[in-house]
Amino acid sequence: MTNADINLLAPKVAIIGRPNVGKSTLFNILTDSRKSVVKNQAGVTRDIIIEPADVWGKKFDLIDTGGVTESQDLFSKLIREQVSDFLHSVDFIIAVMDGRSGMLPEDRDIIKLAKQTGRPILLVINKVDSAHEEDIAKADFHEFGLDVLAASFEQRRGIGEIMEWIHKVIPEAKETVKEGMQIAMVGKPNVGKSSLCNCLLGMHRMLVSEVAGTTVDSVDSPYEYNGKKYVLVDTAGLRRQSRREDDIEIISAFKSQESIRRSQIVLLVIDGLTGPSEQDAKILQQILEDHKGVIVVANKSDVAKNEVESYRDTFRAQIEREFHFFTDVPVVFTSAKTGSGIEDLFKEIESVSEKLNFKVSTSELNDFFFDTIRKAPAPVWGISNVKFYYLTQTNQQPPSFIAFANHPDGVTNSYRRFLIKNMKERFDLHGIPIRIFCMKARGRGERDAQ
Repeated sequence: MTNADINLLAPKVAIIGRPNVGKSTLFNILTDSRKSVVKNQAGVTRDIIIEPADVWGKKFDLIDTGGVTESQDLFSKLIREQVSDFLHSVDFIIAVMDGRSGMLPEDRDIIKLAKQTGRPILLVINKVDSAHEEDIAKADFHEFGLDVLAASFEQRRGIGEIMEWIHKVIPEAKETVKEGMQIAMVGKPNVGKSSLCNCLLGMHRMLVSEVAGTTVDSVDSPYEYNGKKYVLVDTAGLRRQSRREDDIEIISAFKSQESIRRSQIVLLVIDGLTGPSEQDAKILQQILEDHKGVIVVANKSDVAKNEVESYRDTFRAQIEREFHFFTDVPVVFTSAKTGSGIEDLFKEIESVSEKLNFKVSTSELNDFFFDTIRKAPAPVWGISNVKFYYLTQTNQQPPSFIAFANHPDGVTNSYRRFLIKNMKERFDLHGIPIRIFCMKARGRGERDAQ
């Protein structure tokens, strides 16, 4: 069994609260990172930030959110108006309050929203700097019948108790084996994603039953095509059209990120009429950062070809402009309404799947490598040329490689792009996010530097 056969759905722990109560500080402590910006100013965190965390062997995804207020700022509206789309998609909630300001009406509203989810909740009163202040600080908050802790994140007081609570409520990890390559369907609302999903499953479905995801409101649907088994990961949260555009983009990013991480191939569905947008480019960047195979699906092509002159050429030109950082992404033109292009999509899925599993012998790989590096001047590190010794493939997906050299720090990004471009052409790996790592050749660097 490979890692691709195992689907570990990590529990989701969300940190919520008013602005400037210390949510991001707690997030950074628990994830041992600086992903969340910490600043003594209300409303600094605007986006949902997700980071894997581990408390004494219990693995989970920790989520930092924007501050919730009664103001009309974007994320406050999202939490108040779309709580079922966000808080209901997590498993556990840590509500952070400010012990210096005491209970405020907004705190009461936040706790009410959290309790409506039915999820386990820990109420943490932050900025309680000494032990003798704890009882006074916690007094206002006992009325809710929740677990209440007093803490001072800046002084690291109470962090151990928070970690104990997390460790207690998070269950032991269970491995769920799903047969077949997992394919995510992501994209902005109203691009025909759900219709396309139904079209795919309606043509080549193996099982009628659907297994609902427990953490992200997604549905995993097994199906079979051409004798190969797949699991389609569709994200229900991207279908709503009733929200303002900005609200949609925030929650869509949250949902898309989870679907992308759980899959090997991602179908980025784009409205063929409007073409790719800046938001589509952000989604594609996330896909590439997570090192997944990707196919752009231009949906509604039946309508677009009648309304846009030279439709396919126009769409591809838009792709090159908006996706300038990954212009060789494969594109398939479909219509969920008429079913056109579906066969082409399945063929592209099989092609990308084959490329993701690409393996090459070390001898053939190095024959290519040394032929290629002769085509361009060697990179320079200080006053010395970078000398390569050999290239080897790792066991990662998509294909990744390690180049051993005397001065690996001298291998620039532009030179990596040169190597990747030639590798894609030589081995027909277009559309795959290849990675090349550089390492120092043991025992050779010092001699070659002389």
